[in-house]
Amino acid sequence: MAETPEADVDEPPRCHLAPLITVSDLPGATAAGRNLKEWLEEQFCDKPLEQDDMRLHNAAYVGDLDTLRNLLQEETFRQRINEKSVWCCGCLPCTPLRIAATAGHAACVAYLIARGAEVDLVDVKGQTALYVAVVNGHRDCVRILLEAGANPNGSRHHRSTPLYHAARVGRLDVLEELIRFNADVDMDHLLGPRLLLSARTLNTLVVCPLYISAAYHHLHCFRALLEAGAQPDFNYTGPVCHDALNRGLASCLLDAVLRHGCEAAFVQLLLDHGARPAHVAWDESEADASYRRKVDPEALGTFLEARSYPRRLTHVCRVAIRRVMGKKRLRHIPSLPLPEAIKNFLLHRN
Repeated sequence: MAETPEADVDEPPRCHLAPLITVSDLPGATAAGRNLKEWLEEQFCDKPLEQDDMRLHNAAYVGDLDTLRNLLQEETFRQRINEKSVWCCGCLPCTPLRIAATAGHAACVAYLIARGAEVDLVDVKGQTALYVAVVNGHRDCVRILLEAGANPNGSRHHRSTPLYHAARVGRLDVLEELIRFNADVDMDHLLGPRLLLSARTLNTLVVCPLYISAAYHHLHCFRALLEAGAQPDFNYTGPVCHDALNRGLASCLLDAVLRHGCEAAFVQLLLDHGARPAHVAWDESEADASYRRKVDPEALGTFLEARSYPRRLTHVCRVAIRRVMGKKRLRHIPSLPLPEAIKNFLLHRN
């Protein structure tokens, strides 16, 4: 399985997330952590060290909405709503919004946005509030941030995207929210150029959310990405590389799902959405090859059958129409003046 890029997220210790905790209950910095925090403050904080009133950030951390409301009545704290600081239990300098999104305090996230918090500010790792909300599985926070205009693709200063992470961990609910707000379903926008400039021979597929959902066998996410218009023959560098195939590297998604031992449903979905079986030069003997032990026999059978027989004209028409429409227009199919049967056919709901 290809290594996948994952960023460290400054997660709050779970013991401090009880709803009854308030700002007054928070501990001070420990002696062991003080030097690190001071260095981070010097390097990245928006205020000098002598500014030690972290009540706004601490309230966001524990979800103390009443304290947030009271503090933001004061002009001093309103001016600090987008300030990056190290709060009581944190290590990274962060805005109150980023802290609340990490901890999953949806009401605090909504209130901070209403009071002027900028939704796409990044921390020192390039992580947006939306990204950390996705990583920590807080769907309500994800929805609030997206509705407030957060970039569904995260930040170009970070090496992963919210949708890529959701596909990797199999969070269909979060994935669907991101797709609803036009997240790019085809690639992690920052990883591609890095791979092209690297010395690695190939695995450009690793930048693709569709690939990573298959590598971790998340069929529900795999299906949702294809229905949203993800390219079934995706390869970042262009045409499928047959030389790479001969070297034992997955050169297209259809090849990848077979190599990863995915069940037949993955293969069938790719074929239904227009993957070209001719790109993969496998035959029946491949199942017995020592280096292909993971291959699912049923999946291989589905692939070989598809390669042996031409697809129906209706299938070819559906694929062609969806390609002409483009992934950004597929969402409009339900509103087209067409019979329901045709719309369901184009949406793969038949």
